[in-house]
Order: sequence, then structure tokens, then C-alpha cells
Amino acid sequence: MSRISAARAEQLIALRRALHRVPELGFAEVKTQALLLDVIHKHATDRVEVRTWKTGILVRVRGRVGARTLAYRADIDGLPITEQTGLPYASEHVGMMHACGHDMHMAIAIGVLLDVIEEPLDDHVLVVFQPAEEGPGGALPMMDSAPFLSWWPDVICALHIAPKLPVGTVSTRPGVFFADTSELTIDVYGVGGHAAFPHDTVDAIVVAAALVGHIQTIVARSVNPLDAAVISLGTIQGGTRQNIIADHVQVTGTIRTLRQETLTVIKQKIEAIVDGVTKAHGARGQIDYGLNYVHVVNDRACSQQFEQWVRQDGRYAYIESDIAMTGEDFGYFVQRIPGMMFWLGVDTPYGLHHAQIAPCEDAIAVGVDVVASFFRQWSARLV
Repeated sequence: MSRISAARAEQLIALRRALHRVPELGFAEVKTQALLLDVIHKHATDRVEVRTWKTGILVRVRGRVGARTLAYRADIDGLPITEQTGLPYASEHVGMMHACGHDMHMAIAIGVLLDVIEEPLDDHVLVVFQPAEEGPGGALPMMDSAPFLSWWPDVICALHIAPKLPVGTVSTRPGVFFADTSELTIDVYGVGGHAAFPHDTVDAIVVAAALVGHIQTIVARSVNPLDAAVISLGTIQGGTRQNIIADHVQVTGTIRTLRQETLTVIKQKIEAIVDGVTKAHGARGQIDYGLNYVHVVNDRACSQQFEQWVRQDGRYAYIESDIAMTGEDFGYFVQRIPGMMFWLGVDTPYGLHHAQIAPCEDAIAVGVDVVASFFRQWSARLV
């Protein structure tokens, strides 16, 4: 039997829609924080302690006995994507959207929080609303903040919506779950001029085109075929009009690997290619790796306990997950705290970061029930 009533499910769906309307970028989640705090304060009891850090929130519900702390983390930021869902509760912020499901994550976290407030565990429960997961990265500085350090958890878990999985399905695996990631920005500087006199210029577009071709050979020819890696170039920007040879082009993308050593090799190859190609053309190149996240490694004991509980409970389907090349700064939490992340099925044809993604809201009640019920099992079994 679900821990979540129909009335509570409707309440959480309404909250999710309110959050969906006001997506905000990392460390600018002001309206988001205010919405969450309003709900939290309305349901707070004398067991509930609330602290803020930047645009994030930490809420601790004191348990009945003992000093152990179980934590649940939800990310709260949106993406710079123009929504195309046509939903009546679509984003009101131009050029921004909750296209990665963080609105769902927040609603589920509130549901877990309310469940624990109404029926406290023996252990303390810490619910973490973390800003800036999509960038510039909120997990690491939040972990080093005074509020988090004073409420340091013994274990931690999180979930991420999975568009391709049906509602009622969860999926995870012990060990490596998500990849190491690095942003990539390459600026090519040439010499601009009139299109009729190319010999007096250094065409940054030609140089950038050569770089793109060479960079796409790195994984195929410099990485062991048994060692997964991805380099995806997402944007090329340069030039001002058709009869002017561009003096600057910027290429951006992302690097994903399952081992830090592989990421290092790829970066070394990129640097050699940029140096060689730009010099050969008489241009200049500059590289910025921007945001870097470590891979998410699920604690074996935690993830096995989760699988065992889901299978024994029998209300939800469990699928062993493949390793995903997704990036997530939750990896910093499980680098220092035993814990795990799992996929939650939301049954939508559109993938993460798609302008038309519309997760099935029935998954909110499933997510709350899974996390809240597992926390009660976890609290009883945690040694």
C-alpha cells in the first residue's frame, strides 16, 4: 500500500507545476527557493530545523533516538532552453525550462519531507535542496558549507527521472552509475577580412572546421575500444556575414568518460590537436574546460539494499541499470558519503534536456513512496 494519499499526490503535482513555471539558472533560484520555503514553513513542527545556503535549502527532521542522519538530495535549477511543450503551466521565464526534471525532483523531495515530518524515523533525516547542478556546480561548495558540515549525513541518496522507463519502474546498479564529465570550449582566433581577398586573412571558420574533424577521431583512435568515452560538440559560433572572413570562432561541447585517466588522455589529445592545427594555419587557439564533475559511484551495500527492498516489496519493478554517460554533481556527495542514486521511470517520448519533455506526473507519488518507504527500511537496517 502506498504511503501517499490521493490528496497528497495532487498537492505535490500542484507544487511541481508551480515550480515548473519559474525555472531559474544555477545560483539564481530565488523564486524557487521562496516557493519551497513557503511549503516547508507551513508544515514545520518543533522537530524541523531549516537552514539556507545561497539559493539552496537544508531541512533536518530530528529523529526519535540516536544521532545517525539519512539524507536525500534534490537539485533545483533549470536549463537555458525555450520550452515547447504547450502545457498550461509552461515556463513563464523566457529561454528557461525545467527540461531535466528538477521540478519533479523537488516535488518528490517535499513529499519525502512531509512524510517524515508526519511520521518521524528513529534517525534524523536531512533533505537537501541543492542549487546549480546544471552549472556551475552546487554540490561541492554546498558540502563544504557550515550548515551541511554541521548536519553531515551518514548515508545519502537521490533519484533522477528516466524518460524511457515506465512509471512504477526504478533502476540502478552498484558501482559506477554516471560518467566523469568536462565541458569544452575552444576559441579560434584568426585574421578577418574581405571574402574576395582570402589570401590576406586567416579564416577562423576553416581552422575550426579542421579542429572538429580531428577532435572526432580522438575516441576512435586514441581511446581503448573497451574503455567508454564520448566527445560531443554542441555549438559552433562565428562570423558576422557571408562576405566577411571570420576572425573568431567558438566551438563548445562536452567530454564524458568512465575513468579519470581517460579524461586526462582526451584532454591531452585535444590540446595537441588545437596547438598543431592552429599553428599550421597561422591562427591561435584557446581551450577552457569549464565545469568538471566526477563520476557517480553507488555504494555497493546501499544499492544492493535498495534492490533487495524493491524486489521484496513487490509494488514496483526493478531493472538493473547500465552505466550512463550522464553527468551529475551528486558524484561529489557519494565520493565522501556512502550512498546511491537511482533512475525513476516517468514515461515520456522526449529525452532529458529536450524542449518538449513532459514527465508523467504520476511518477511523483511513486518517487515519494519509494524513497520514504526505503528510508524506513534503511533506518532499521543501517548499522
